[in-house]
Amino acid sequence: MNALLVLLVMLFATPVDAGEFKLTLPLGLDDQATRIPADNPLTQEKIALGKQFFWDSRWSRDGSLACVSCHDPDHGWSAKPDRGWKDARRPVIGTPQKTTRQVPTIINRLFSDRQLWTGLRESLEDHARNDSHTSDETVVKKLGAVPAYQRDFRVVFGTELNPDGVAKAIAAYVRTILSGNSPYDRFRAGEQNALSPAARQGLALFERKARCAVCHAGFNFTDERYHNLGVGMEKESPDLGRYSVTKNESDKGGFKTPTLRDVAKRGPYMHDGSLRTLKEVVAFHNKGGQKDSWLSPEMRPLGLTSHEQSDLVEFLEALSGQVDQEVATRPQLPK
Repeated sequence: MNALLVLLVMLFATPVDAGEFKLTLPLGLDDQATRIPADNPLTQEKIALGKQFFWDSRWSRDGSLACVSCHDPDHGWSAKPDRGWKDARRPVIGTPQKTTRQVPTIINRLFSDRQLWTGLRESLEDHARNDSHTSDETVVKKLGAVPAYQRDFRVVFGTELNPDGVAKAIAAYVRTILSGNSPYDRFRAGEQNALSPAARQGLALFERKARCAVCHAGFNFTDERYHNLGVGMEKESPDLGRYSVTKNESDKGGFKTPTLRDVAKRGPYMHDGSLRTLKEVVAFHNKGGQKDSWLSPEMRPLGLTSHEQSDLVEFLEALSGQVDQEVATRPQLPK
């Protein structure tokens, strides 16, 4: 009787987490802060399919660009300046201005809803769905022509290949691009030698005198808000940033606070790529940014000595973490 009861339980019981993918976060990240839409849960099959789409250039208009073309794992998941630092910038998306912006990193987007420097896209799904390098017709025609994609898409979504599903798959994969377990994280976990004496001094400056943590807040070092630092605002026709989305006067020149995780891997810096090194970034903040009519109140001269600025840079370098090698390795693409 007991054996029969066990057999019935095995046959009819359904685990609560059946079919769900358990995402393991690296040291230092907060599993209570994740943002995963209810209509796009993570599954192993969906992530694997999204990874292939992310690395496949066939779905772009001319077949030459993949998501990874602008979000290079070897450059902190931002655009790699192979032929000079300005190559890391791309045409502005969603604004009429003829300016360029630095490609933002996509690490730790699991903890963010709105995307891009201006929050133009409401989600990763929205961003992938409205990529300027492709169209719905191109996605269906080119990816739909690959039998393996059609087969795997039906397994994941239960339908024929379509743009919404492609965007959801890519978004699912991007949410697994996570950087943690940096020297800073190990130091916080009790490994006292994980940070050098200079980096420890830099951490103290970051949290107090340099006031970096006011905007680069929390475990992911960003408040996900928009601030005007005065960058590029002296130009005749400046990029007005968040204002291009909201049309609110107070948003002029505002750009999203980027995460500082892996920041040392992905120069140049600022939304326009105008500062080449972290040393230049720290010096810019130390002078209080570039004055303009909408400068954020957080921007003010810091009074850091040259030695303190060096310590701060060393701390920023200690925020370089580790992305799972399986996530960062190019997948085999179907023919």
